[in-house]
Amino acid sequence: MLYAFNKPFGVLCQFSGEGDTLANYIKIKNIYPAGRLDKDSEGLLLLTDDGKLQHKISHPKFDKQKTYIVQVDGKITTDAITQLCRGVTLKDGLTKPAEAVIIDEPNWLWDRNPPVRFRKDIPTSWIKLVITEGKNRQVRRMTAQVGFPTLRLIRTQIGDWKLDNIDIGKYESF
Repeated sequence: MLYAFNKPFGVLCQFSGEGDTLANYIKIKNIYPAGRLDKDSEGLLLLTDDGKLQHKISHPKFDKQKTYIVQVDGKITTDAITQLCRGVTLKDGLTKPAEAVIIDEPNWLWDRNPPVRFRKDIPTSWIKLVITEGKNRQVRRMTAQVGFPTLRLIRTQIGDWKLDNIDIGKYESF
């Protein structure tokens, strides 16, 4: 089976341990995340009981596209978007080119708890970013490297699997 979970901010992508974990939301035995989302990220997390499918979704060699909606600090520039599209040099090497576009704040977005900090004198921008890698905290490091740190990160799609209308903290099977 394959499940799509809309992971809230602050939830750890594991079923055991301290803090807010998947076990607080998902009561299905013997399923595991196919890939990860860090504690500070939200959105689509796929879970499965099929080891081969888990590998196919999460292993970098399969180049699964992952789509994110990202709120960044400041008014992002076309130069920064161009850099993201070409690839960004991080401490662990050059990222593969991404697809990046400036977007309006999504009207379907749920409130985050706690809310993103607000600074009256500094605007924020929203981008849609599509990557095929999955380096640790890659999107956050990429946006910071081009001068626009990530404030909020929501994954909306992995390959053909989409978050669609799954409520925050809920899951559905495919």
